[in-house]
Formats: sequence, structure tokens, C-alpha cells
Amino acid sequence: MASIQLTRILLSCKLSTNIALSSRTCCSFRRTRQLDFGPLLKRNFQNRKLTAIRSEKSGNEGSISSAIEGEENSGSISSPVKPGLMLGIDRDDSGSVIGLNLIPGDNEAIDTEVVSTVTKVKDEEIKKEKIETRVTYNIVFVTAEAAPYSKTGGLGDVCGSLPIELASRGHRVMVVSPRYLNGTSADENFARVFDANRRIKLQCFGGEQEIAFFHEYREGVDWVFVDHPSYHRPGNPYGDSHGAFGDNQFRYTLLCHAACEAPLVLPLGGYTYGEKCLFLVNDWHAGLVSVLLAAKYRPFGVYKDARSILVIHNLAHQGVEPAATFKNLGLPSNWYGALEWVFPTWARTHALDTGEAVNILKGAIVTSDRILTVSKGYAWEITTVEGGYGLNQLLSSRRSVLTGITNGIHIAEWDPSSDEHIAFHYSAASLSGKVQCKTALQQELGFPIKPDCPLIGFIGRLDYQKGIDLIHWAIPELMEDDVQFVMLGSGDPLYEDWMRSAETTYRDKFRGWVGFSVPISHRITAGCDILLMPSRFEPCGLNQLYAMRYGTVPVVHATGGLRDTVENFNPYAGEGRGEGTGWAFSPLTKDCMLNALKTAIRTYRDHKSTWEGLMRRCMQKDFTWENAAIQYEQVFEWALIDPPYIM
Repeated sequence: MASIQLTRILLSCKLSTNIALSSRTCCSFRRTRQLDFGPLLKRNFQNRKLTAIRSEKSGNEGSISSAIEGEENSGSISSPVKPGLMLGIDRDDSGSVIGLNLIPGDNEAIDTEVVSTVTKVKDEEIKKEKIETRVTYNIVFVTAEAAPYSKTGGLGDVCGSLPIELASRGHRVMVVSPRYLNGTSADENFARVFDANRRIKLQCFGGEQEIAFFHEYREGVDWVFVDHPSYHRPGNPYGDSHGAFGDNQFRYTLLCHAACEAPLVLPLGGYTYGEKCLFLVNDWHAGLVSVLLAAKYRPFGVYKDARSILVIHNLAHQGVEPAATFKNLGLPSNWYGALEWVFPTWARTHALDTGEAVNILKGAIVTSDRILTVSKGYAWEITTVEGGYGLNQLLSSRRSVLTGITNGIHIAEWDPSSDEHIAFHYSAASLSGKVQCKTALQQELGFPIKPDCPLIGFIGRLDYQKGIDLIHWAIPELMEDDVQFVMLGSGDPLYEDWMRSAETTYRDKFRGWVGFSVPISHRITAGCDILLMPSRFEPCGLNQLYAMRYGTVPVVHATGGLRDTVENFNPYAGEGRGEGTGWAFSPLTKDCMLNALKTAIRTYRDHKSTWEGLMRRCMQKDFTWENAAIQYEQVFEWALIDPPYIM
């Protein structure tokens, strides 16, 4: 044979092997999964010696012969034994074969080139094993929503995608969420979920509350759903057309108690998650988990090695209820101070109102081992008076454990090269399909087909947070220019009516789509040239990430995650090639927003090559969940360094 291939092998018998090499130049060593001695390995070599002999110059150079102690050679195995190299076997502590060594026989020197090759192969194998080895954790997400089962915004996207990415990296991941049934087609999302045949009784709200667990194993994640009649009603997870549900504190207290029990009582895959878990509690709905671990479990030796990490997606919602409801939460009475909240005088309803309340998110901030937000900018903003919603001082005091990690996006779902919702596909290397997507969108919306006319889009809720009032006041001036504008969203009825009337007023320039449609959102993202996001605050923001993925240049208010993800365009940087991915304006005023928009419009019209560079830089940005998951793993490591919270 032309070469001998040596690598890690598993041998069932003990070999003492002596190999003599025919020519050092014809013997090479490379990684493989077998030692190709062919028929020789079919022989019984127990307690014997295998020798590969250097052939004489007889035309069969490079062939292998062998001598077996205590047995005459026969057939093709016939040649006198000559001095060669001993083939020694390396074993680990358990006795398993992990490699081979060449040892000189009869004082023959080892060829340094051969030895170095073997050593290099072993070193590469060891290095590869070290790279593949990583610490894994039992991770429990607790959340009010998780896509595709339930979703009203970014929280559902995060808790539907991040667990899958962490599971793909070797972690054992459970997601605990309510089993919402509202009598619509959305109930089909739970069609593959089965009853786990586990009922437990929870002590809260003045008695025992029985809940059931449902389960689905999908994409490496245990999706666990808490079932209770309070989750079965029309509307979204938090309310209906009449407003927020009045028993939300009860519904999410059940979720938190059940989430604490799930790792202990559910034998998923044959065994439970156990006590050594990392709980990722998302927003106030899951915030009571951190308090329960500290108040109910650790004092009795349970979950003493567990950690809780609070993830704040929106600080504006804190789970504040009257102080009298504290007794319903299932906490020891001496823990009232952790949740105590007093409204300032100006916020009280009347002169006799003492302002006393319980704040579940405040309790989670106090008792969590680490605190995360969904962007670095938002991590800073929530420590300020303007962005802290009354919790800024408390959050500032915990700044040492506060970290911001920008959300990722589902790159398989949002991929312009394969998106099923758009008519034409394109990539950063070939942008021709984007022009075709724009033309198709103009045709679908009833706009005049004008490839050179800037097409601006807005996708989002029609409410004060999203800066919809600024768009309302800016539209008359913006419509004086040769532009087209499309809006997709629902919310405040006042702005829904305004969108309908603006469509009539600016028939060839403005379209307002009241409601929401996933296919339409993809087509707007792909077909527009510019995406406008004048949000007053934006913890992370996903639409600007989707837009950049599709080469649609964002114009955003410089706040929270928008500031972190959109780099201001600088045409003079990079030796004149330009740098940046869009425009981030500040302060938040109509004039400032219009100036940024008009600058983007001029760049689009007058500097086509510069605009193409902008598009390509946007599309090359890495906003994958893999990148976010690596940062989460670092936070997990930090959380386990310090001892857990104990009162």
C-alpha cells in the first residue's frame, strides 16, 4: 500500500507492535478513523508481535510483511524479521487507546519528520477536543409569551428563538409559559402539545390552586405550558378590547409558582432538570420567580445552587398592584419590603391615598443574581431619571450586575435570498432583486411605478412610544417632496383614522395599512429604500435589524437599541468610501427627524454608489442569535461566580 495511516483507534485485544518502515519518504501519517493493515488485522494477534518489514529492492518496495512470534510465516506474509520502529500505544487514565507512538527498535533513531508529523496530528486532535468542550447548563426560561405559541411583540420573538440557539450549543433548555386558548386559529399552535400527566397544587391567593403541565419537545427545547382556566379566554395574553385583564397578577403568580416546581417534578426525557438551574425570568410576569427562590426555597436548602437572571424587555410595565394583594403572592410576610412600592404624592389618586403598593418587577431587581436588558443603550437608560420609571436609583445601585445584550433575529426567516414572502430574491453580492421587490411593492400598493422615487416605510404600533405623533405632524411637509410613504400597524384609533384620511389626501404618495400582516411586513421591508423609526424609547428594536438584513437603510431616533445597532453614516470616513449603516437623529423633534430623512433622500438620489455601499454594509452586519447566545453564556458564567441572593 502506498502509505500507512495512523490515528486514534479502539482495540479489543492487547498488541505489542513492531513496525519497520520500508522508506521514510514513502510513509505518511494523517488523521483517519482506521489503521489500514487490511487482512493482517483479521489474524489473531493476542500476545504476539506484528512487524512491518522494509522490503528489499525487488520491485515490491512499500509492501508490508509480518512475523508472528511462535508461528511460521506463510502466504504473502513471509520475510525475515529486521530491525524497525516499535509502535507503542498511548492510553488515557481509563485504559482506552488514544494514540500511537513510534519507538526505535535496536537503537535505530526515529525519523524526526515522521515523529513531528505524528505529534502534530495528536496536538491537533487534542486542540480540537478542547475547542468542542464547553460548560453546559440547565436553563429554564420563564415568560408570558413565546413564539410561535404566543406573541404580541419582541418578548415572544426572544423567548421563541434564543432557547433554540442555546440548545443547539449543548445546553439543556426548558421554556415555561402559559397555555393560552382563546378560541381562534391561534389555538392550533398548541396542536402538537401533549398532556404531561402531572398536576400539582400551588399555595397562593388564599388557598390551593391546581395547575397542569403540557409539554412539547421541539428543536432541542422542552416547551412546557402551564394550564389553568384563567388562561382560556378571548383576547391576547394580557387583555382584550376592554383593556388589561383584572386578574393578571393572579395569572402570572400561578406561572411563577409553577415554573419553580417544573424542574423538580417533570421527568422530561426520563429525568428532571433538578435544582441546579439557571432561571431566565423575563419582565414582571416572571419576576416573582426570583423572589420565590430567595424566600421560599433557599431557606430550606432547595435551589441553593440555582441562579436567577432577570431580563428586562420593557421597564415601563412593572406589575404594580395594591399593597393589600401581597398576602396573595404566597410569600412569607417578612418579605414585604422586597416588593414594597410607594407612589410619589403627585401620582396618588386622592388626598387620603397613601400610595402604598407592591411592585413585582422591583422585587425581581432586588433578588435576581444578574440583570440583563436587551441592548447596551437600554441598560444605561434605565439608570436615568428619564428612563428609569421610578426604579432608576435601585437599578443604579445594582449597576455592577447589570448588562446589556442586543437581541438577535431569526436569519432563516428573515433572509432576502430565500424569503418565501417576497417575489424576488437578492443578496449583498447581487442587489438587482431589491429593485424588483420595490417595483412589485409599488404595484401592490397602487403607487405609480417609479424606481428612482425614494420609498419610505414604517412598521409598528400606532402609539405614543413609537413616535407616531411626529410622523403625523411631519407628513404634510414630507409629502411636498417627490417621495412615497407606506405605513403598516394598528393601535390608537385616532391614528388609524388619520392613516385612512392621509391615504385619500395624498393618493399617489401615501398608503396606510391598518392592522398587521407577516407577508406584507416582509414585502415592505424588502421593497422600501428607507425605514423610519422615531421611537421615544426602544429597549432593543427588531424592525431596524430586519431592515438592515434586507438592505433597507434605517433612519431612527438615537435611543436604546436603535442607538446601539444603527451607526451614523459618515461619507468621508474609510478613505472616502464612507462608513455607517444609516442615520440616528437626536433630539426627538419633528424638525430633527425631517432633516435626517431629507439627508437620506438626497443621498439616495444623488449618490447611487454611496447608497449601494450603505446597503451592503447593512446587509453584512451580524445580528444573529448565535452572537447573542455567546454573550448570554458569559453572563451565565458570571452569575455562578458569586453566591446566590439570600436575605
